[in-house]
Amino acid sequence: MPRFTALTEATMTPRQREVAASISSGARSGLRGPFPAWLHSPEMAEAMQRVGRFMRWESGFPARLSELAILVTAAAYRARFEWFAHHPLAIEGGLKPEIAEAVRLGQEPKGMAEDEEAVWRFAYELHRDKDVSDAAFEKVKALFGEKGVAEILGICGYYVAVGLTLNVARVPLPEGTPDPFPA
Repeated sequence: MPRFTALTEATMTPRQREVAASISSGARSGLRGPFPAWLHSPEMAEAMQRVGRFMRWESGFPARLSELAILVTAAAYRARFEWFAHHPLAIEGGLKPEIAEAVRLGQEPKGMAEDEEAVWRFAYELHRDKDVSDAAFEKVKALFGEKGVAEILGICGYYVAVGLTLNVARVPLPEGTPDPFPA
């Protein structure tokens, strides 16, 4: 059961309604995921929505790579709803299903392209070690520049916040959806 009180049009403050309308009117097309929880602090929800918009749609990374970083993050935090929401986006973005499956299982994927391996290693080390090796840092820097390093850090960090919010709020998977991370 979700932990946060569900907000409705009648129970929202004017500021919450304003932020909810702003979030719903964009590419997100509705209030789901972490936003119902974040909306309890409308200023935070608004700021996080802006960050999320950049990380998801405006970074310098194609969906195949940004979604790979998001899947690594979801797996690291066992963020079920995050995995559910982003796994199809990763596949649609061009990530091979067998790479996603290895990430889900906590294994090093085989057959990755050079850019995928760099993003996977960086994100994997970041979540495992709370840091990255010089080799992982330098590989991402060589491929994407310091801007790319900063953006991969931002994508991972933002989706840690998303995943933890989804976990703490106990956002359920849709009925009939298998748990990607069974106990």
